[in-house]
Amino acid sequence: MSERRARPDSSNGRKSAWRRALTPPQPPAPETPPSAGPVPAEPPDVASVVQAALYRDGVRVSAPDTLAETFRELRDQPSGMAWIGLARPTESELLSLAAEFDLHPLAVEDAMEAHQRPKLERYGDTLFVVLRAARYLDAPEEVDFGELHVFVGPDFVITVRHGAAPDLSAVRHRMEETPELLKLGPEAVLYAILDAVVDGYAPVVSGVQNDIDEIETEVFRGEPEVSRRIYELSREMVEFQRATRPLVGMLHGLIAGFSKYGTDDELQRYLRDVADHVTHTSERVDGFRQALADILTVNATLVTQQQNAEMRALAEAGFEQNEEVKRISSWAAILFAPTLVGTIYGMNFDRMPELHWALGYPFAIALMAIVCTSLYVIFKRRDWL
Repeated sequence: MSERRARPDSSNGRKSAWRRALTPPQPPAPETPPSAGPVPAEPPDVASVVQAALYRDGVRVSAPDTLAETFRELRDQPSGMAWIGLARPTESELLSLAAEFDLHPLAVEDAMEAHQRPKLERYGDTLFVVLRAARYLDAPEEVDFGELHVFVGPDFVITVRHGAAPDLSAVRHRMEETPELLKLGPEAVLYAILDAVVDGYAPVVSGVQNDIDEIETEVFRGEPEVSRRIYELSREMVEFQRATRPLVGMLHGLIAGFSKYGTDDELQRYLRDVADHVTHTSERVDGFRQALADILTVNATLVTQQQNAEMRALAEAGFEQNEEVKRISSWAAILFAPTLVGTIYGMNFDRMPELHWALGYPFAIALMAIVCTSLYVIFKRRDWL
C-alpha cells in the first residue's frame, strides 16, 4: 500500500511538479539516518518515538534522537517545523508532548486510549485529526484496520499510530523529496497523510470486489460455508464504512476553512482531489454493503428453495411409498380371502356343512372367486390398485 498510483490532476488533466514528485514509479527504499543519506524508516511494530525531524523551508535540518532534543532544537529555530512520529507511545511521552506544544487534554486522552472514530477537531491553533487506515491481507482475505492520530499546529506535526497501517515513512520520504510542498508547512504534511490513507483504501476496495465476485459464484454453486463468509465480509464493510464515511465531512470541513485560514491555492486543489477520492471510496463501500445484503438475501432464498425441493422430494418419495403399501395391502387382502375359505374347508371335520355335498367343491371355488373379484373391484375404485 506504500506504492503511489498515478491519477488525474484537477487542473486540465496535467500534473504539477508536486504531484509528480508525490507519485514515484517505485516504492521508496528503507530510510537511513541523516548522516547516511535518506530518512530512516519507521518500523511498523516499534513502540515509542519512531522518527523526529526538524525542517526549515522544506528541507530537513536535523533529526534529534529524543523528544527533549527535538523540543530544544525547535526553540532554537523559531522558523522551523517539527515532524514527530510515534507508534504506540507511552503515557509519559504523550504528556511531555502535550506540555511542550500545549495540546488539549481531551485530544491527548483520545490519543492515549485509541479506538476512536474518524474525526477532525480544532483546539485553538491546533488541529486534532483521527484517521482509520486500512490494508487488505491477501492470505486470509481479510481487511486489517489501523488507527492514526495527527496533531497539527503552527510549527509542528505529531503522528500517533496504532497499528501497522499506514506507512508514514513513505509519506515522509516523498515529502522530503518535494521541498516546494513541504515548505508550505504542517497543512501540507496533513494533506500528504490524508492522501496516503485514502490511497491505501484502493487495494482494499479491489480486494473486497474480488471477494464479492467469488462469493457470488459460491452462492450459486451452493457452497455450505458461503453464508459465514458473507457475514464476516459484511462486518468488515461496516468497519470500512465507519472509516471512510466520516472522512467526507472532515475534508469538506477543511475545504470550507480555506479562505479563513489562508490555505495555499495549490494545496487547496490537492485537498479537493483527496475529497473526491474519499467520496468515491465511500460510495463504493456503501455499494458493497448493499451488494452483500442482496447476496445474503439471494443465498437465503436459494437455501430455502433447496430445502423446499428436498422436502418435496421426501414427500413424493413418501407418497410413492404409500401407494406401494396400498397395492401390497390390496393384493394381500385379495389373496387372504381364498386362503381363509380354503383353510376352513381344509379342517376335515366330519360334521361340517356341505362336506358331503356334491357341489361343495365348486361352491368353495366360486366363493373364493366372488370374494376376490369383489375386493379387486373395491380396491380398484379407490385407486389402490
